[in-house]
Amino acid sequence: MTATTLARRKDFLSVLDFDAADLERCLELAAEVKADRSLGRHAPTAEALNGRHVAVLFDKPSLRTRTTFEIAVRELGGHVVTVQADVALGRREAVADVARNLERWVDAVIIRTFSQRALEEFAAAARRLHVVNALTDEEHPCQAIADFLTLREYWGALGGRTIAFVGDGNNVAASLAHAAAMLGVNLHVASPEGYQLPHSVVQQATSVSRHGARLRLFSEAADAVADVDAIYTDTWTSMGRESEMDVRRLAFAPYQVNEALMAL
Repeated sequence: MTATTLARRKDFLSVLDFDAADLERCLELAAEVKADRSLGRHAPTAEALNGRHVAVLFDKPSLRTRTTFEIAVRELGGHVVTVQADVALGRREAVADVARNLERWVDAVIIRTFSQRALEEFAAAARRLHVVNALTDEEHPCQAIADFLTLREYWGALGGRTIAFVGDGNNVAASLAHAAAMLGVNLHVASPEGYQLPHSVVQQATSVSRHGARLRLFSEAADAVADVDAIYTDTWTSMGRESEMDVRRLAFAPYQVNEALMAL
């Protein structure tokens, strides 16, 4: 598996766009690029994008995701085109129209939006345009890959490890489940009633599982974290669900990752 093989894939909308070999190679390549950052313009990938234009279209606010993507495009030799938020997909213009227009001017688009379906519609409408998912309500694949890169740096081999995710069965949990299954990592997910990982995600993770990796759902955080190698959590209230904040604060109060949980 080479970087060239990975590059043949048009879009990255979901961890499930990769097969297991792709995902392993992606982590290897990410580690190499990270190690070479200190070389600056002399890094082997400093001209990987060779002056290509990459648009950043974010319907949702962002600090870390936007900043790191823009830095990455520049460090790979590309040019960032910032698309203003008022272009929000499907509001002023149809999703397909936005895609077809951008396809005439840029080579790739990094999108952070609400609907995974809208993202898929965008990618399907522009056959030459590369589309990267920087977060939707359903999935956050780049976050999952970045987190597994961190775990790989600490552990070396990932296979056979066990992670606990404590909190909302949201987009981050979904992508984590997909990646964990492919990498042979066991995943425990503890969530309150009504906030569990969707059944469709459980089925998807099960279908791509390797090396006996298991996905288990728990109702008690203490049970989920017993004998695991790492504990993971995320915000209780994702963007767009601010009206549910008070209800969620009560529901997730027993699911805090705090000193007491870490001491178990």
